[in-house]
Amino acid sequence: MTTRIAIIPARGGSKRIPGKNIRDFCGNPVISYPLNAARESRLFDRIHVSTDSQEIVDVVQECGFPVDFMRPESLADDYTPIMPVLKFVVEEYARRGEQFDEIWFFMPCAPLISVEDLHHAAALYEESKARALQCIVEYPVPIEWAYEKDETNVLKPVQPGMFATRSQDIEKKYYDAAAFYAYKSELVLGSTGAGSDMEFVGYLLPKNKVVDIDDAEDWAVAEALYRAQH
Repeated sequence: MTTRIAIIPARGGSKRIPGKNIRDFCGNPVISYPLNAARESRLFDRIHVSTDSQEIVDVVQECGFPVDFMRPESLADDYTPIMPVLKFVVEEYARRGEQFDEIWFFMPCAPLISVEDLHHAAALYEESKARALQCIVEYPVPIEWAYEKDETNVLKPVQPGMFATRSQDIEKKYYDAAAFYAYKSELVLGSTGAGSDMEFVGYLLPKNKVVDIDDAEDWAVAEALYRAQH
């Protein structure tokens, strides 16, 4: 039987949206939504919030998710990639006698994912035999139509002439949905640095479940989408 851990990395000290990871989102701390989805899915043997912030610990424990240990300061700066954080958590649990086949991690500001998404992704992951899974979403327009803009607002096409190609004649492209990910344990434990962006199978999310929340406008859009779906 596959054993899994869900890790939610949530540093304190967000600069663009103060208190972002525990800010109220439609009546509850935003981090509580992926936590509850993980718990209700019954897929995970352990759910762990990796944080350096006692304030975040207090909030998630009030939501019913005890934090077994804190993240060290050396893994809590603005430049630490996610893979060393996952590796630290997995190694710490191994020292405590717990090991897992799959390491899943959830973005703390991913309130739109559902239990059904997790079940479907887990089935896809098992069927694919891939080493890692990533949520993806389709670009809303062909990236071949992209422009660069200089300081005088003059536009320069990234791929000159592609504007004349019909969208239906251009292969679809996808980007990271910033929701949740899954890795084989050996991939995390054997990683160096930031890891790799190769070897993923993609779980496609609909556009109405994807908002990368970086500012107040993103937050408002995410809340509007959530209310429309609940």
